[in-house]
Amino acid sequence: MNKAAIIIFSDPKNGGDEALGRVFNGLAAAYDIKQSGGEVTITFQGAGTRWASLLTQTDHPLHGLYELVKSNVAGVSCGCADFFGAAEEATACGFEFIKENPIPGTSGLASFGKLLKFGTTILTF
Repeated sequence: MNKAAIIIFSDPKNGGDEALGRVFNGLAAAYDIKQSGGEVTITFQGAGTRWASLLTQTDHPLHGLYELVKSNVAGVSCGCADFFGAAEEATACGFEFIKENPIPGTSGLASFGKLLKFGTTILTF
């Protein structure tokens, strides 16, 4: 089975049920791939970096599913967390910052190029 990367872009701040549905499906896809013996990583990027502080809360409806796949979380895109005001919360919740793509004027973002170079299937939610 190929490697898969789940990228969460949905915005919990402004997305309502649609955003919750997207992150749910992203985490569920990661769980499915993991249970099927595949390699999978989860990255929070863009406004999706705001999920970091929410999914770690024990009273969040997706906390249980998050706990099942948290070992597959690669981290949050650093530049995105900075831009969307989620860096402090991500740090407090113990998330790693991904800086592989040194976009000028940012602290670095996650790299799609690196994933594609190694044949990773990218799924976005």
